[in-house]
Amino acid sequence: ARVDYDGTASSLLVEPERINLYSYSDDFSVWAQTNLTISPNEIISPDGTLNGTKITDNSTDSAHRMIYALTTPSSGTFTYSIFLKKGTLTTAQIQVFNSGTASSANVNLLNGTITDGGQGINHTIENYGNDWYRCSISGDLSLTSTTIYVYANQKPAYIGNGDYLYVWGAQLEVGSYATSYIPTSGSTVTRVQETYVKTGISNLINSTEGTFFVEMAAFEGANTDRQISISDGSTSNRVVMALLSNGTQIQFVVSSGGSITVNTTQTIPTITSGTKIAFSYKVNDFKIYSNGVLIASDTSGSVPTGLSVLGFDRGDGNDIFFGKVKQLQVFKTALTDSELI
Repeated sequence: ARVDYDGTASSLLVEPERINLYSYSDDFSVWAQTNLTISPNEIISPDGTLNGTKITDNSTDSAHRMIYALTTPSSGTFTYSIFLKKGTLTTAQIQVFNSGTASSANVNLLNGTITDGGQGINHTIENYGNDWYRCSISGDLSLTSTTIYVYANQKPAYIGNGDYLYVWGAQLEVGSYATSYIPTSGSTVTRVQETYVKTGISNLINSTEGTFFVEMAAFEGANTDRQISISDGSTSNRVVMALLSNGTQIQFVVSSGGSITVNTTQTIPTITSGTKIAFSYKVNDFKIYSNGVLIASDTSGSVPTGLSVLGFDRGDGNDIFFGKVKQLQVFKTALTDSELI
């Protein structure tokens, strides 16, 4: 199991299989440089070692950039990400050039913002502390030949004067959002899909009543349904929380003997930043609380039987959950309203 630490607390990190298509993720000497000097191992990177690279511009009135060209295995949705840290330069531009079209994003390393460079792409920025930001852009690549640029300023052409910033941790992966950094050093690297399941725990779960509590966060940009369940190992008897592919809603489902007895969908504003969900079940008494507030209830329905499996899926191994889980608890009783709050 891998853990994500946000500076104050830890979460279980659950991610799909991804490949970093860069063969050298933090060796920027292999990038082609234009009006830049590359100085490796100049600063502590987000992984805590002295392997951050300093890029310094010269005085030429032109583009100051690094370029990496590679062949991708197929067309589809890709996400490019890189870590940047301010030096005397506080802005940068990252760009993917493909099929005659450049998709770019402008990065402000003073206030930690990233804006569309004009091509309508998806872009995100995440603060990793100590002035390091992970910047990413996502979009469809239609050809197998792709060129990545990092401009040392938001302006592609300018007169440099020896200013600098820092870079680390480049990654290109197939998918609609950036997953955790996969280091490479000479070849592409695959991180396998993570799945979690605990079977044979019927003594810890009460089929006639109970409460299912999870504190979790969805990955921003994910476009698939992701579910967590307690079940009998199938979809016939189960209690499910599902993060839907639209990225803003959670679906709650109870199945008993193959029949769905509860099915409600609720919009959760904090689905990507983290939310606490308590789902209590009892015959003709179902309640859902989000961050201490009752958001849905149902006074009709039977409950499942034979619950014995906790799984990061919908009960049968499909719709696997990917995201961050800070807490997960299963109670043998349907908690009271005050306890749910």
